[in-house]
Amino acid sequence: MKHPIALVTLALSSTLVLAACPDDTASDEFAIHDQPMSSGNMNAERYDHPRDGGAPPAGIAVADNPTYPLGIEVILMADHMPGTDGATARISSAFDTTTYSVSYTPAGGEPITDHRWIVPEELVDPGEAPLPEGTEVILDAEHMQGMKGAEATSTTQQKKRCTWPIWPLVV
Repeated sequence: MKHPIALVTLALSSTLVLAACPDDTASDEFAIHDQPMSSGNMNAERYDHPRDGGAPPAGIAVADNPTYPLGIEVILMADHMPGTDGATARISSAFDTTTYSVSYTPAGGEPITDHRWIVPEELVDPGEAPLPEGTEVILDAEHMQGMKGAEATSTTQQKKRCTWPIWPLVV
């Protein structure tokens, strides 16, 4: 074998499939593809995320002992936005928080169902986490046009340790 280190690296990286927000249980150590976000009239023009995910929300709790090392290069395994599935990224931060999917109607737009992921720091006066499913909230996030200030309903919630931006990934 001419390149044993390259083969070992390839073998290891192809077997490790991780989630950006793993459950705190050891049984959920490996990732699955994220379920697609369903929506009314979604298209690439609606997304306002900076290419690097932007700054994390103010006040989000930084993880003391992140599950995945900061600075590690990863491959995204989600299709939340055009071009994310299979894209290369670098983990720049990690947080302990609760994540929510929400359904809402953006200003001047079609209803969006099951938008993933929102954290409490992206809600106006959310109250204490976790919020029960069906809780009505006001969005302070600007992931998409017309999102900020929209009334929303939480559809799911999970206590997670997350990277930012919040996307499933593979190392």
